[in-house]
Amino acid sequence: MAETPPPPTAGAESCSEEPARGGEWRPEEPRRAPAGGTDRESEAGPPPASPAGQLEPDSPVAAPFFLLYSGDGGAGFGARPPPQQQRSWRTPPSPGSPLPFLLLSYPSGGGGGGSGSGKHHPNYLMANERMNLMNMAKLSIKGLIESALNLGRTLDSDYAPLQQFFVVMEHCLKHGLKAKKTFLGQNKSFWGPLELVEKLVPEAAEITASVKDLPGLKTPVGRGRAWLRLALMQKKLSEYMKALINKKELLSEFYEPNALMMEEEGAIIAGLLVGLNVIDANFCMKGEDLDSQVGVIDFSMYLKDGNSSKGSEGDGQITAILDQKNYVEELNRHLNATVNNLQAKVDALEKSNTKLTEELAVANNRIITLQEEMERVKEESSYILESNRKGPKQDRTAEGQALSEARKHLKEETQLRLDVEKELEMQISMRQEMELAMKMLEKDVCEKQDALVSLRQQLDDLRALKHELAFKLQSSDLGVKQKSELNSRLEEKTNQMAATIKQLEQRLRQAERSRQSAELDNRLFKQDFGDKINSLQLEVEELTRQRNQLELELKQEKERRLQNDRSIPGKGSQKPESKMDGKHKMQEENVKLKKSLEESHRLQPHPVDEQDQLLLSEKPQVCQLCQEDGSLTKNVCKNCRGTFCDACSTNKLPLPSSIKPERVCSPCHKHLIKQYSTSPS
Repeated sequence: MAETPPPPTAGAESCSEEPARGGEWRPEEPRRAPAGGTDRESEAGPPPASPAGQLEPDSPVAAPFFLLYSGDGGAGFGARPPPQQQRSWRTPPSPGSPLPFLLLSYPSGGGGGGSGSGKHHPNYLMANERMNLMNMAKLSIKGLIESALNLGRTLDSDYAPLQQFFVVMEHCLKHGLKAKKTFLGQNKSFWGPLELVEKLVPEAAEITASVKDLPGLKTPVGRGRAWLRLALMQKKLSEYMKALINKKELLSEFYEPNALMMEEEGAIIAGLLVGLNVIDANFCMKGEDLDSQVGVIDFSMYLKDGNSSKGSEGDGQITAILDQKNYVEELNRHLNATVNNLQAKVDALEKSNTKLTEELAVANNRIITLQEEMERVKEESSYILESNRKGPKQDRTAEGQALSEARKHLKEETQLRLDVEKELEMQISMRQEMELAMKMLEKDVCEKQDALVSLRQQLDDLRALKHELAFKLQSSDLGVKQKSELNSRLEEKTNQMAATIKQLEQRLRQAERSRQSAELDNRLFKQDFGDKINSLQLEVEELTRQRNQLELELKQEKERRLQNDRSIPGKGSQKPESKMDGKHKMQEENVKLKKSLEESHRLQPHPVDEQDQLLLSEKPQVCQLCQEDGSLTKNVCKNCRGTFCDACSTNKLPLPSSIKPERVCSPCHKHLIKQYSTSPS
């Protein structure tokens, strides 16, 4: 349980008080000091509060008064009596007044005041400010405690009363703060006094270290705000402030002599801070911008009227719902504990029931034996009575003694039987009670079993969902593995393709270099042997023309001979001789052609290959183009390796396998010319 806040003192009265005279304040009846008062009358103790000014607990909070003191001039109130000449400033209301006053002083206008009407004592202004800040601290602390207790939960940084409390505390710490001269100008920061707390209270060193380690704080003001929040979370803000206020010699380095922290109001505020230990606060300062916040007091939160209670209906409903929720949770915990206790009792009762049933069986057996003994005793007694009637008196006396003993024994057995019957009745009643309790427990157990069945069903659903998620996870893992394997294979193929591309690029560069060297050699060869090639081509064309002319003459001679042979049939005997003469002439012509070809080959600048020599050494073949008998040649095309006559193989071109021009056939010549014409070089 949280501690209740201490009762307010005379200097820290509740803000729910009103003046004794209907809440009105008359300016013509100001509070006056004693006749022998001095300039330090404001430091005197507060007078006791009037009991007539208190309201009922359920009454709305009265609005505070904002009083304007006109100083010494007297122009503000026409009906006010003239001021005393021996005083130059007016004392503010004491802390024990029924309502918190906000005193706002302003210079007088200029009209007929006393001798010191245009002057203001600096202590008067500082006292007004101290009183205003103390009253605002009272209001903010009281409102924060009441709202936090009504809310019933942990407060965060977005809670408006808590934000206003920090703003008021910041103003209190800044009051009368000395300005430090820096390179950029004067700087007022209350972080310096707060750093002294770790020297006075060792427990505050953790807060100071945490504030210094926060990454988002860049200014001393932000560090001071963070320090206040951490101290409130630690519930030691009042302790730290008391320790700081008690060291006036250390505070004098940072504050003016009339500052709030140096006067009695600071001690009052430190005492009021004790009540904040009953609230729980939680702040997350990582994402909060404490450096650029503007500390402005919102007076609208404290200016309330009678209708302000209607606005708290929503908060009351929320509080009721939260209370119901807490009650249900607590009831559930109690029911669970009761079920556990009843289950233990059921187990114990079952054990005692089994034990009692065993004892009952033993008692029933004993009752049966006692009944049998009683029947036997009755029979014996009846027999003895009959025998006594028949027998002598002596026997009767002896038998009477035995009978008295038997009666005594019978009484004892009867009493024992009654006791056993009572015990049996008690056991039966206990058994009935146990059965009733068992029925109730069975009912509770059935309800719990139903709840357990529903929970098991939910558990099965969760397990099915878990299995489904596990299956999806396995499938996704399998897909990821397949994709990773595919990626690895693609990477290997990419690496192989990259290596192949590099090899092809190297080959391409080598082929390009060889092509460039071949083109260079071809250009050099053309430059060196261009004239020779042209002259040789002219000679070859001349020889080709002569050969064609000879072949034409040979054909004409053959035709003329055939006509002569047909026209002269009697000269059949001379045909062999004429044929032999024609053969000799053809052989001579062939010899001449061979000589001319050999001369043309000797004039060519390149030697004949071994393959060409083998082809030339063979027997003459028919030309592959013209297929004429008379065109028996041994020219070999260097491109297609075919055998052609002189007319079909008169052209020469440089081939890729050779720098020098080689003999090619007419189809290969046309094909190579087209290829060379389409190539870029």
